Amino acid sequence: MQITPGSVVVFDYTLTDDDKDIIDSSVGSEPLAYIQGEGQIVPGLEKAMEGKKAGDSFKISLPPEDGYGVHDPENISVVPADQIEGGEELEEGMQLHTEGEFGEQTVIITKIVGNEVTIDGNHPLAGMTLHFDISIRDVRPATDEERDHGHVHGPGGHHH
Repeated sequence: MQITPGSVVVFDYTLTDDDKDIIDSSVGSEPLAYIQGEGQIVPGLEKAMEGKKAGDSFKISLPPEDGYGVHDPENISVVPADQIEGGEELEEGMQLHTEGEFGEQTVIITKIVGNEVTIDGNHPLAGMTLHFDISIRDVRPATDEERDHGHVHGPGGHHH
């Protein structure tokens, strides 16, 4: 079966940066599973998966626009520490969950100077070229329940 919208795809991957340092990998753990056409993986990878089938392997490099987007300076803010819950225990590199105009958002504290805290709402991989090494394990039609729930059930997917 070829990967088409509505297909469940189960695959192994290794993601590296430009220096070939591993950012993330499913090797040695469960593969990743998603429903094609639902926007559950980065857009460039989802597009590259279209038409592939179980047993296919490929490598692809995605520019930021096809991955987690370009780094947007508009997503960086400086706020007073006392406006952040737990402001007395903040550290650089800490992730915070905030409520934004599009719902819950994760931001990272990138700098603390006195009472001023710089937070970055960009995805940590924004602005990076992503290098994927992909091996597709399985392709099958999504079940009605998976389509209704919006995610894959079973191995590599969600467990209820």
